[in-house]
Amino acid sequence: MDRLYGIAPPGFRLADQTHVGAVVLQVADLDRSIDYYGGVLGLRVLERASDAAALGPHRTGRALVRLRQRPDARPAHGELGLYHFAILLPDRPALGRFAAHLGRLGVRVGMADHLVSEALYLTDPDRLGIEVYADRPRDTWRHRGRELAMASDPLELRSVIAAAGGAEWDGMPAGTTMGHIHLHVGDLERAETFYHAALGFDKMVWSYPGALFLAAGGYHHHLGTNVWSRGPSAAPDQARLLEWELIVPDAAGAAAAAGSLQAAGFGAKAEGGGWVTADPWGTELRIVAGS
Repeated sequence: MDRLYGIAPPGFRLADQTHVGAVVLQVADLDRSIDYYGGVLGLRVLERASDAAALGPHRTGRALVRLRQRPDARPAHGELGLYHFAILLPDRPALGRFAAHLGRLGVRVGMADHLVSEALYLTDPDRLGIEVYADRPRDTWRHRGRELAMASDPLELRSVIAAAGGAEWDGMPAGTTMGHIHLHVGDLERAETFYHAALGFDKMVWSYPGALFLAAGGYHHHLGTNVWSRGPSAAPDQARLLEWELIVPDAAGAAAAAGSLQAAGFGAKAEGGGWVTADPWGTELRIVAGS
């Protein structure tokens, strides 16, 4: 498809098939987090060690969340870094089943209609932000000039729950993925320089108050950035996002993305079969090739 988005586009652009992979989170109590991510979110343990675990949807071996325990970790408190990670359900009925499940558990939840998607918002035991959402069909997305139309309107929760048709939640279904990452940053212009001009994301929405949304392949956003936090960056002894994963189609694409970052003056080092970099506020990103 034609790329209609952004201003002063970068010389390098991420491939259309680019998507977000797993997040790595630092938590204070591994057992407590596993209980929450299993009992509330419906993720199952795929791997477990004494101080780490990998979790993913039922009936699939793909990890979406990797937990690393640091027993002295203080709760997150809105520092620069993670605002939320966003788990994408395959359809609206799945979101309805999940919403009804949260109601039965008595979990406090935020919610919003973003025009392109419908979303529920939660906070884990370490105060790390989570979004669980379902996309609206792409042919219903609208534009305002060159940018995609997004908003934070009230969610019609009863309609979402009704879409489940009375079926009960039995865990994250097959087809669940990590849809996007949303970060607190210190400055939107610097975020644009790093993530758009250097890394190669397209700008999708840039007039939303205090935020910039970026993506590859015409998606509404694989990455959100905002300046809604006063900072500072999360400290090493806090619950936080340690790393998030960006999956590109092949090794050549990963190397090209790293090369574009390096050419723009940002560090990117080869590590573990991928490339690791960090944005200006210390949030680490691992660029890897898809299988």
